[in-house]
Amino acid sequence: MKLLPVLLIVAGVAAMAALVLHFGAGSVASALLAVGFGGFASVTAIHIALITVMGLAWGALIPRAKPWVAVWGRFVRDAGSEVLPLSQVGGYVLGTRAVTLAGVSATEGAASTIVDVTLEFVSQLAYIAVGLIWLLQLHAEGGISPLIVVLGLAGASCLAAAFIVMQRRGMRYIDRIARILGQGWADKTAAGAAALHQALEAVYHRRSGIWGNFLIHFGCWLVSASEVSIALWFAGRPLPYGDAVVIESLVYAIRSTAFVVPNSMGVQEGAYILLGGAFGLSPEMALALSFVKRARDLTIGLPVIALWQGIEGGRMWRRVTAKGAAPVPDAD
Repeated sequence: MKLLPVLLIVAGVAAMAALVLHFGAGSVASALLAVGFGGFASVTAIHIALITVMGLAWGALIPRAKPWVAVWGRFVRDAGSEVLPLSQVGGYVLGTRAVTLAGVSATEGAASTIVDVTLEFVSQLAYIAVGLIWLLQLHAEGGISPLIVVLGLAGASCLAAAFIVMQRRGMRYIDRIARILGQGWADKTAAGAAALHQALEAVYHRRSGIWGNFLIHFGCWLVSASEVSIALWFAGRPLPYGDAVVIESLVYAIRSTAFVVPNSMGVQEGAYILLGGAFGLSPEMALALSFVKRARDLTIGLPVIALWQGIEGGRMWRRVTAKGAAPVPDAD
């Protein structure tokens, strides 16, 4: 692992610890207990359903594959991004690897991943826009500081700018992915960047799959706000669904602008404190919400990573035993 990610992880963990100590470990623990097992289980169940549906959205871009293939790939992708100390790109590579081992060609797997990530990003911008519109409506009633609106607009603008840059320099990004995927495991199936470009064109020509993918992702973003609403309902501090949409959309906007920080450690907690306070949430409850979501990711991601490692280990073992069983030619 490179030095910068390690330093960012250490800084993020230190920031999380500092926030807990500042607001009181006992108070944060009490807020977590208020959410309780029922709230945590509900949040986890909703997220499992969302990952499954988002996997089906990815599957719409690779119609020749069985639906479970993309669903499994999506679980591996999210586990790699949220559990392992990897960048988002690292999670994308793991997800592509998963669908490739399930029978999808490396070229089609990489191309569909790039398109799926792009469409999810665009749907996230739409989700952020919905949150900002709701926030502006609340501000018109005198309830929200203009600073929050400015921060949200700035975050959305940065995301839009990043999307434009990615589109203008997309071939470089695609070539980078191709090189990553071509190191060892994909060199026999991926015919280089040119083949990947052709595969991208083929994916983008599937109009129904493109629109279906975008709409499913947008719907999943909207439904994801229910996780906060349900957790707060179990804690006895219900929050209107529209307010939850504002908090969640802007938290993810902040997370996306701080994408260089692995797992958004410290960034996510600060965002929940900042945005939750605007809606009357105490810092302790805001931290509890963030920790519930991190525990949710671990609960889902760790078994997925373990299963993934088992599949990879079994595959490696079969290769080793196959080499060992190969007949040795007689010496003359």
